Amino acid sequence: MSETFKKRPATKMVPAPSHGIIPERDLYASPVLEARHLGIEFGGLKAVEDFNLIIGKTEIAGLIGPNGAGKTTVFNLLTSVYQPTMGTVLLNGRDTAGMNTVQVNKLGIARTFQNIRLFGNLSVEDNVRIGLHNQIRYGMFTGIFRLPGYWKQEKQQHERALELLSLFDMQDMAGHRAGSLPYGAQRRLEIVRALATGPSLLLLDEPAAGMNPHETEELMNNIIRIRDKFQIAVLLIEHDMNLVMGICEGICVLNYGRIIAKGTAEEIQNNPVVIEAYLGKKKEG
Repeated sequence: MSETFKKRPATKMVPAPSHGIIPERDLYASPVLEARHLGIEFGGLKAVEDFNLIIGKTEIAGLIGPNGAGKTTVFNLLTSVYQPTMGTVLLNGRDTAGMNTVQVNKLGIARTFQNIRLFGNLSVEDNVRIGLHNQIRYGMFTGIFRLPGYWKQEKQQHERALELLSLFDMQDMAGHRAGSLPYGAQRRLEIVRALATGPSLLLLDEPAAGMNPHETEELMNNIIRIRDKFQIAVLLIEHDMNLVMGICEGICVLNYGRIIAKGTAEEIQNNPVVIEAYLGKKKEG
């Protein structure tokens, strides 16, 4: 199994106060996310059970596991798409219990989806500007009568949208219809729209799905660049193990809704329990 993965520079991971591990550089900053004993039941079936995770302020973390392990369900719990049956989610130290998805987004969490969810008939720029909605400061009266404050913020939003698109060299596509973009560009646009909300934690659900090796390598570099530029944390679900092992500092492995392993890339790729979950138990004899 280990021969599958690319070698990556080691990040020193250290114990955190909340019984987890985070990058050493984040040790003296409050963690961006703490999930404590998180779980949810659907009709008596435990889809996620006793999920515990801590993410450092600038950590790139991975959530992996076989198909059906409950990874997207965890994302839905973290973003309040689902309300947990048990447990607590702390985002920047605040309990998100009872909050809806909009409130959680304003608190600092943004995500992309396994299936692309762009507004295909709108322009690329308009998709990004939808993500900038948190930054609108003029009132209804100003907007209806197009007062100077409206035009000032419209100009600022246009400039900000182009600035964000330039992260992926997409500024020249601003006027294109989002649904007309190639698949890889739509994936990148969805990340840009999520960044537009100003998150402190960015959740990426299979960002490399459908990408060729060149696009995946480019994505890997861009995720690191985004983390460094915005000083935010990233948690990604991904089946491309070269990507996961290439950039993730802490990795959590889920199977049947429960955590079966946590650790660094090297620890995870050599963990016999993880290998068994992915490849099955080796037959004796």
